[in-house]
Amino acid sequence: MGTKKEVGVELDLHAMTVDEAIPLMLEYLGEAYLAGLKEVRIVHGKGTGILRQAVNREIKKHPLVRSFRPGGKGEGMGGATVVEF
Repeated sequence: MGTKKEVGVELDLHAMTVDEAIPLMLEYLGEAYLAGLKEVRIVHGKGTGILRQAVNREIKKHPLVRSFRPGGKGEGMGGATVVEF
């Protein structure tokens, strides 16, 4: 029998391209949900906003995601997205 994988509450994607980041994020969301996490933070950075837009587009259509919002104070503000399952 396999051991349960430890999943953190945050995934850091900044400095990645959209093509690198999105598959990692999708895998992470599934693992976080299976680990029983209720909320996670996806750190994408501010930059040009291209990665944030791609992250939000994918999160919006993800079947396990109940809601999402920009990070608040102490959560990365506009450089992060908070996801709730």
